[in-house]
Amino acid sequence: MSGTAKIHDAELKPSKLELLAGWLPNQPWFDGDAGDLRRVAAFRFVDPDGEVGIETLLVASGDRLYQVPLTYRPEPLDDELAVLVGTIEHSDLGTRYCYDATSDPVYVAELIRVIHEADNEAELSRGEKSMTVRGSGIVPVSNASMEAARLVRVLDGDHVRTAQPLGTLTGTWTQDGVERTEILATLR
Repeated sequence: MSGTAKIHDAELKPSKLELLAGWLPNQPWFDGDAGDLRRVAAFRFVDPDGEVGIETLLVASGDRLYQVPLTYRPEPLDDELAVLVGTIEHSDLGTRYCYDATSDPVYVAELIRVIHEADNEAELSRGEKSMTVRGSGIVPVSNASMEAARLVRVLDGDHVRTAQPLGTLTGTWTQDGVERTEILATLR
């Protein structure tokens, strides 16, 4: 079980969408208009050590949908490969350093664990879930010496590789009144 994510009734400056509006235009996989970002859905994982917030946002721009996982940390990551999205002032927790979660080892480890164990998203301490996710579980492969997770950033059905993965993370949400289910990540 992924645990329960503690959700604060807090004010954020800038908002998450404002933060992403400044960062997304510099990403090679984003071809939308950051001025019209809309939050479609989100889910959370829980850091087993309770230090790092882990949230994945699905945001739309025009008719495109993007997956943007973020981690929220009380201190900067001491890793030159970590991709800082920016900082947010959280009215309860103070300054939060927001990272592209694909560059944060806590997120990567939790994503791989959820896929391996056929687990799901975290429960929320308050509020309602806007989507669900489920790991597929994996069949151990004797010659697999190293596994790598691949995130699907653009959720249009065309960006999933067709090679058979060891496991997947699948998400389900409602967008414009229609239920959608897509592969969010693969494990190779």
